[in-house]
Amino acid sequence: MKNWLIVVGSLLAVLLACKSSDTSSKNFISIPSLIESQVAHVDTSLYSITRYDYRGTDTIPFDTIYVSREKFREEAATFLSLPDLSLPRYAKRFNEESRYDELLERVIISYLPVDARNEELQKEELQVSPSVAEGDKVTAILATKVVNDRNGLRQEELLWLIDKSFTIVRTTQLPGQPAVLITTKVSWNE
Repeated sequence: MKNWLIVVGSLLAVLLACKSSDTSSKNFISIPSLIESQVAHVDTSLYSITRYDYRGTDTIPFDTIYVSREKFREEAATFLSLPDLSLPRYAKRFNEESRYDELLERVIISYLPVDARNEELQKEELQVSPSVAEGDKVTAILATKVVNDRNGLRQEELLWLIDKSFTIVRTTQLPGQPAVLITTKVSWNE
């Protein structure tokens, strides 16, 4: 337990030092770079890649297909198109928060917009598993994108489980229509 506290304390100290040293330059983690490395890994692997599509709250997929390695990048395009918050032009529009979740035993690093009403990206979050022996490792990436205008609501909840799978939950609601919920899960190492 003492080792976990040392690792978490060190990680938080580094994060706070980065924040307090110069408020004009933010040192955010590049989520698109993490996703790109995952896509490159899957592209050179021999994993069997499967896509499952679900409607509404159904637990049985209405469509299941096998995805070729060559098409995996297209499947992951929503994640690859996330803004790179490590770039100053995006970083200035977001704030970073970090905390340790004792239940999950993870450090949670969240990026939230300064002005949420004017941003499509409402949240990016990294879950980091601290480890003295193996080093800190990102285990999950979450993101939420929302567009709510006169054409209706379009929302995407994104979850990438490192080295395993990703899930996209899309909610669309046109004016005067019921909401349509489609969940897509792509799995390669579960």
